[in-house]
Amino acid sequence: MLNIPSLAACVDLISDVVASLPIKLYKENGQAVEEIKDNRIVLLNDETKDTLDGYQFKKALVTDYLLDGAGYAYINRKRNEVASLHYVESNQVSVMRGVDPIFKTYDIMVMGKQYRDFEFIKLARKTVDGVTGRGIVDEHNKLLSVVYNTLVFEDLLVKTGGNKKGFLRSVNRLSKEAIAELKAAWANLYQNNSENVVVLNNGLEFQEASSTSVEMQLNENKRTNADEIYKIFKLNGHTLDENSIKSAIMPILKAFETALNKDLLLPSEKEQSFYFAFDTKELLKGDIEKRFRAYEIGIKNG
Repeated sequence: MLNIPSLAACVDLISDVVASLPIKLYKENGQAVEEIKDNRIVLLNDETKDTLDGYQFKKALVTDYLLDGAGYAYINRKRNEVASLHYVESNQVSVMRGVDPIFKTYDIMVMGKQYRDFEFIKLARKTVDGVTGRGIVDEHNKLLSVVYNTLVFEDLLVKTGGNKKGFLRSVNRLSKEAIAELKAAWANLYQNNSENVVVLNNGLEFQEASSTSVEMQLNENKRTNADEIYKIFKLNGHTLDENSIKSAIMPILKAFETALNKDLLLPSEKEQSFYFAFDTKELLKGDIEKRFRAYEIGIKNG
């Protein structure tokens, strides 16, 4: 599906923005908030102790979250310390859910090995069980299928030089030799653009069976489909503005933070009000500037 340019652009834009933001660990002390230096911050932002670095780790999780509905990472613990973080491709993960719809339980299977739920970071989109989700590909399969098939059709047009498909009508019955000669000439017409003429003998007529890209308004349809894909990701085109940050980026950041707080904090740390959060100062810099200009105007005008 990433062969679709608008889809790939949206996924790359969102995942790159999230991956570029540093994650920090904080602790609330009454009215004050203290930033905590911890090994887990190094693992999340720089060195995961796996083959992926921190940027690639976050980007991979968000990409799976958007496309497949869930991103997974194994937490390699040594007692109460997190030694390393290991991204696992979503297609390598299967979930064994319990039968009770109220008191939900599940185990995670990877390559036939069973793991407990707390051994994984689980970033799930539109989930009803906290571990599996629904991705863009499944949710908007019909639209993406249309866009992808349009690309395939364009590729065929380029390979055939834009020649239309069709069939031949003959008044008289053709001999096997004539049919073979005609097939060879027709194959050259579509496979080699230098052979752009087929001579039809008396009694043969070509009947079109398809429309050209102009007749099908492919360019207009492509622009419309691209706009629909941008809407799916809540983006205003393929660039980020203030509204896109709030609607497309901030919910993913909050989902990521919540997943980390759930799975990467110790029970004792949760009781002491520890929490992970993205540093969004640079991302929201425009909003901060507007806020201080509003303060300035308010002060000047009493």
